[in-house]
Amino acid sequence: MSHFSQQIITWQKQYGRHDLPWQNTQDPYAIWVSEIMLQQTLVAAVIDYYQRFMTRFPNIAALSSASQEEVLQHWSGLGYYSRARNLHNAAQTIMDHFNGIFPNQFDDILKLTGIGRSTAAAISTFALNAAQPILDGNVKRVFARHFLVEGWPSTPKVQAQLWQLAEQHMPNVDMIAYTQGLMDLGATRCTRSKPKCLECPIQSTCGAYLQNRTTHLPTPKPRKTLPQKECVMMLISQGNEILLEKRPATGIWGGLWSLPEIATHEIATEVAQLRYGLTVEPSEPLEMINHVFTHFKLAITPQPLILMHKPTYQPNNTIWLSVDDAISAAIPTPIRTILNRIKNFN
Repeated sequence: MSHFSQQIITWQKQYGRHDLPWQNTQDPYAIWVSEIMLQQTLVAAVIDYYQRFMTRFPNIAALSSASQEEVLQHWSGLGYYSRARNLHNAAQTIMDHFNGIFPNQFDDILKLTGIGRSTAAAISTFALNAAQPILDGNVKRVFARHFLVEGWPSTPKVQAQLWQLAEQHMPNVDMIAYTQGLMDLGATRCTRSKPKCLECPIQSTCGAYLQNRTTHLPTPKPRKTLPQKECVMMLISQGNEILLEKRPATGIWGGLWSLPEIATHEIATEVAQLRYGLTVEPSEPLEMINHVFTHFKLAITPQPLILMHKPTYQPNNTIWLSVDDAISAAIPTPIRTILNRIKNFN
C-alpha cells in the first residue's frame, strides 16, 4: 500500500464523514440513488432530496412502477433532470432483465442508463465489496494537485492520466475507507477555492502545496462565453389556476411541467388563441428571470394573461393547477421562482 493511500485511510477513519443518510448501508439501490444525486451537486443540497426520494421510492420496484412524472416531481429543483429520467429507466431495466435485483457484475452496472465508470465503481466498492477505482470531480482535484497533473481534467489525455493514478494507488485493504476518504478530502479539505491545506493528511507530499500552485491546479476549463437566449413564458390564469404545459421528453427540462413558452417576437394573445384556443387579455410583463444552463444563459420574461372566456376544450399535454399545486408539481426551478413571486404578490 502506498503512503498516499495509507494516509487517506487513516484520516478518513478519524476525520471523514460517517453519518450521511446513504452511509452505513450496503444496499446498492440506496447507494446508487445517492451517487446519481451527488453528480454535479453538493452534499448539503442533496440530503433533503435523498431522504424524500427514498421515503417515496424505497426500493427498485417502487421506483420502477412509478410514473416518470412523479419521479421528476420528487427531483424538481435538484436540476440536471436527465439524471432522474435515467434513474427511472434503469430501474425498469433492472426489473425486466435482472429480476428486480441490482446487478452485481461491474460490466452490467455500467450498461445501465446514467451510470458511468466512476459511479459504477462507487456502487461496486460501497455496496458489493468489489473494489474499483473512482474518479469523480472531487477526486480528480485531489489527484491533479497532489501529483501535479497539468491540463483540464475532462480532456481524454488528462483523464487517462488520472485514471492511471486512481488504479495505481488502490490499496488492497480498507478500500471503502480509502474511496470515501478521497471523496471526503476533495469535498471538505481539498476544495476548489480556499483549500484547507493545513488540515490535509497528504499535505507533506502534495506537489501543488509544495510548489504553491493550489490555485492553478486542476487546470480550469478554457473560458467560453455562454450564448444568451431569451423567451417569454405565458402566465395564463383562470381565477387562481395557472395553465401548465408538459415539455417534450427530451431536451431542456424534458418531461417537466412548465409555463407555455413563446419566442420574444411572438404576440402572446395570438399564440394563446391559435395554440390553445384561449381568449386572453395581457397585463404588464413581470420582472425578467435569468437562468444559467451548462451551455447557455436564458432570460425569461413572464407575461401574465387573464383568461376572458371559459375554455371550450383542453389542449393535449396541458393542465390547469392552482398556484400552490403548480409550485409543488414537477416544474423547473425558474418556473417555481416565477410562481412564488405571483403567490407572494397576491
